[in-house]
Amino acid sequence: MRRCSTSRSGAAPDDYLARRAALGPREVARRLLRDTGIVEFFVDTGYSAETLTSPDELAGFADASAREVVRLESVAEQEITGSAAAEFAATCRDRLARAATDAVAFKSIAAYRVGLALAPERPAAAEVTAAAGRWAAAIERGAPRRLADETLTRFLVWTAVDLGLPIQFHTGYGDVDAELTRCDPLLLTPLLRATTGLDVPVMLLHTYPFHRHAGYLAQVFDHVFVDVGLAVQNVGGRGGRVLAELLELAPFGSVLFSTDGYGIPELFQIAAAWFRRALAEVLDAGIEDGSWSLGDADRIAGLIGSGNARRAYGRS
Repeated sequence: MRRCSTSRSGAAPDDYLARRAALGPREVARRLLRDTGIVEFFVDTGYSAETLTSPDELAGFADASAREVVRLESVAEQEITGSAAAEFAATCRDRLARAATDAVAFKSIAAYRVGLALAPERPAAAEVTAAAGRWAAAIERGAPRRLADETLTRFLVWTAVDLGLPIQFHTGYGDVDAELTRCDPLLLTPLLRATTGLDVPVMLLHTYPFHRHAGYLAQVFDHVFVDVGLAVQNVGGRGGRVLAELLELAPFGSVLFSTDGYGIPELFQIAAAWFRRALAEVLDAGIEDGSWSLGDADRIAGLIGSGNARRAYGRS
């Protein structure tokens, strides 16, 4: 088997790790995060927040700004042990209302816990109290404090809708505990119909391998936005094809850039670089075949790179 040689633009792994160690983690983070060109980070703080860089620290390294994305399930898991079942709904509403004053969005990981086939109706108060009681009782018997109840998930989503911030849903490819058959964004169609006209943007995150399904949803629902962030950093050189497939149906004004960066700054830098390459491939192909002009391509790049996010998240 022929060995791959290191390109002139790269470094051997051992050399890279030695240089990384010499620079130290803070300088590495500063250099790599600033190289992404990202000027504002939206950070989901609902997973391992105590061990990861905070939004403010991330902003400092990148010389950028940062806002928090509040994970709905994490809030519920913090509140369930401090409230009686009858008080759970009120305490969650109060906590989310306070979070909404500073947060840029809410997020649900229903795809991991109960799947995306959520009934579209707002659950009745008695249903929420009963579900909270069952959950609290299970925790007292030793069950993990992990929300996996469809009724309570719908309660959280509708509470977030009432507060008016954009709502993100993880969809498609994810970690090993995600059942992909329950992560297809098409399963959200009834809920998307129910939230039409409420002026609450719904963000379908990641979407691969259902990115064509997500593109369809973004076409038929004006309040739906989509990205393929997690996919692009994993498919590498095939990112242009994935993005082109998303754009077969998704309007240019509904597609967002994202990194799904997590844990190490290299993932932010790599994701940004691969996304730029993928978008350039798609736009260059369109110029070549006459689908749009160079000016059109510049405008599309501006929309997907930042303009759509600024509009959807109310940042402009």
